[in-house]
Amino acid sequence: MSVVNEFTKGLWKEIPPFRLVLGLCPTLAVTTAAKNGMAMGLATTFVLVCSNILISLLRNVIPRKVRIAAFIVVIASFVVIVELLMQAYYYPMYKILGLFIPLIVVNCIILGRAEAFASKNPLLPSLADGLGMGIGFTLSLTFLGAVREIIGNGTLFGMSVLWSSYEPFSVMVKAPGAFLCLGVILGLMNWVSTLQNKRG
Repeated sequence: MSVVNEFTKGLWKEIPPFRLVLGLCPTLAVTTAAKNGMAMGLATTFVLVCSNILISLLRNVIPRKVRIAAFIVVIASFVVIVELLMQAYYYPMYKILGLFIPLIVVNCIILGRAEAFASKNPLLPSLADGLGMGIGFTLSLTFLGAVREIIGNGTLFGMSVLWSSYEPFSVMVKAPGAFLCLGVILGLMNWVSTLQNKRG
């Protein structure tokens, strides 16, 4: 098992929202702007990496019958850390992300990686898996947020990037725009994968 392979799979082959189709609730809800997606992705990455490390270290100690409950306790502990840090140092972003920070506890990506990978593998591969999946998730949310923000507001990270007479397509920063944008990105990724399979 290559640590590099475990890291890189989360960047394209198993990128969470677009390949595994996991974590769609925050993906659709918070990506009205690039910075929102990036903040949510970084918070999730912190929890994912830390929980993968701790669960991997405790994998031979946690009884199988209570493993899911134990995983949730570990994940919830790191979510509380993130929540308190955001309240203390990044309160405006905490208010924007709101309920979706505590909901990281039940994010399918984190619990899925704990059950499918960290509980069965040693520390380094689990760290690489968590970091790769987390970075892939962060890039996905940031990209989706950037596309929606550019088309819906004419800005990127709050700065104007389009011509002054541009009429924003405001539906892109609303709920239907999230589904529309996600669907187009999923379609493009599947098209690219089909081309790669034909060539390979």
